Amino acid sequence: MTTYDPPEHIRQVLQRLEEDGHAAYLVGGCVRDAAMGRSVNDWDVATSATPGEVSRLFKKTILTGEKFGTVTVVVPGGDTEVTTFRTEGEYLDGRRPESVSFTSSIEEDLSRRDFTINAMALSLSGELVDPFGGLRDIGGKLIRCVGAPDERFKEDALRMFRAFRFSAQLGFDIEPGTMASIYANAGKSKLISAERVRIELEKTMLSQRPKIIWEIIKAGLLNKFMQGRRLNTDEEFTALPAESNLRWSLFCAILLDNGLISDADGFLRKMRLDAKTVKACSTALAIQGFPGERIGIKRLLASHGTDAVRCAAALNDALHGGVALKNTDEAIHSGECFSLKTLAISGRDLMELGLQEGSGLGETLSELLDHVIGRPEDNTRRALLKIVEESGKI
Repeated sequence: MTTYDPPEHIRQVLQRLEEDGHAAYLVGGCVRDAAMGRSVNDWDVATSATPGEVSRLFKKTILTGEKFGTVTVVVPGGDTEVTTFRTEGEYLDGRRPESVSFTSSIEEDLSRRDFTINAMALSLSGELVDPFGGLRDIGGKLIRCVGAPDERFKEDALRMFRAFRFSAQLGFDIEPGTMASIYANAGKSKLISAERVRIELEKTMLSQRPKIIWEIIKAGLLNKFMQGRRLNTDEEFTALPAESNLRWSLFCAILLDNGLISDADGFLRKMRLDAKTVKACSTALAIQGFPGERIGIKRLLASHGTDAVRCAAALNDALHGGVALKNTDEAIHSGECFSLKTLAISGRDLMELGLQEGSGLGETLSELLDHVIGRPEDNTRRALLKIVEESGKI
């Protein structure tokens, strides 16, 4: 691999570092993705220059991770993270090294990385540094640890989740020795915060191969959050759009069905999902059956809101087949009224006509909403005022 096309501001950073006598390379995921012909979103630069030297070379820099040797270089075109080549001290918490030491060797820097496919470096001239066979493993579609997998997972237990996530995103298999080490070290996953686990699970769930999430459970990486790891499913999720709340809902439904969790709401909170997603998923799981007709769908939308009903529709499609989500989205985008927000008359309008504030006001609005759900053509101010007047309430 000798050709790549980073943005101009990345080239300028590499060039400036080299002109001052420092080694400078693109490293990590951007090299992997360039080698695979994938679009690159993040361009990371590693250099032999110390953080102080990097700061001296550029007009505007931010010390974003000085302890770990990272400086953000601010140049026209975009900010660039530049990290000094480093080796790492002991990992005592299973997540972060206690110390780092700077080095002038790109090979030493690459040796601390997680997987071979992420342990390559590429210079401005197109020189590829690949001491651990990352390009070979890309060709073989393999996720393999750099060095001894037990050591890599002892250093950072999150790497076990990342192995599965890369497998799901890239369509690669996990090399047998690396997989065996994941099973052997799964207990270390209890050291990882729920937030970090959730991020990796969600990336896996939204990937092209979301069913890899079942392998994560079978490996024992989620024992901290659920009751066992026995599964009876081959659900691929891919029948659903890659939307997080839809797929979390289906994930919870399957976990409940397999007895791995007893309470979806509690599980989602334990996983530190946001309150909006927790509510949508929990409500969806409580909806029994799903209507086939537009009016029924709009009544559900009026009662539970769009997020929860879309999740319930997605569950219906995934577990029973059908086009409930399609029908729901059509109802949502039809322009027809299914909430008080789009009702052509408001509580203030009714109060101005003499209706007293209180429970009677809310009841009247609910009755009007139910009426226009069945007869959408009546959602006009004139028609609704007439209905209220004829009811004798004003």
